[in-house]
Amino acid sequence: MPDKHLLILNQQQIRQKIDRIAYQILEDNFEEEEIIIAGILPSGDKIAKRLKAILDDIAPFKTTFVGIGLDKQSTSLNANIGFDVQDCSNKVVILVDDVLNSGKTLAYGFGVFRDVPLKKLRTAVLIDRNHKRFPMITDFAGMALSTVLKEFVDVVLDEEGQEDGVYLR
Repeated sequence: MPDKHLLILNQQQIRQKIDRIAYQILEDNFEEEEIIIAGILPSGDKIAKRLKAILDDIAPFKTTFVGIGLDKQSTSLNANIGFDVQDCSNKVVILVDDVLNSGKTLAYGFGVFRDVPLKKLRTAVLIDRNHKRFPMITDFAGMALSTVLKEFVDVVLDEEGQEDGVYLR
C-alpha cells in the first residue's frame, strides 16, 4: 500500500473482528436450524464466506452462503443473484458487506428479500463509517469508524498475495 494509506486493522485484528461477529451471530440464532449468510459482492462475500467457515465449526445450525451482486450506481434495485430467493423463506438471513457508508448498498440488499417472508434479517459489516443517508443500522459490526466524507476505507482481503488489511486513505 502507498504511504498515504493509514493501516486501521491488520490481518490478526480483522480475524478477531470476524470471529467476534460469528459468535454474536451464533448467540442471536442459537435455536435456529439454518441461517443464510448473504454476502454482497465484491467484498462482502469474502467476509461472508469467512463467517460461514467459522459458524460451520462452532454452530449447531446449518449455514448456507449466497452471493448477491448489486448495481450500486443504479437509482433502482438491480440485483444479480444465483439462487432462488424463495429458498430463504422462513429462515434467518444475515446480509454481509465490508463497509457501511451511506447505507445504499445494504438498502438494496434488503430489497432482494422484500417479497420473502423471513424469520429475521440482520446486517453484518466489518467497518461502519457512520455516514448514513439511508436508515440502515448494523446488527453486527467489527468496528465503528468516524471519518470525514473525503476519506475512503479500503478493505483488502488476501486475494492476490496482499496481506489482509483495512486502510484509510
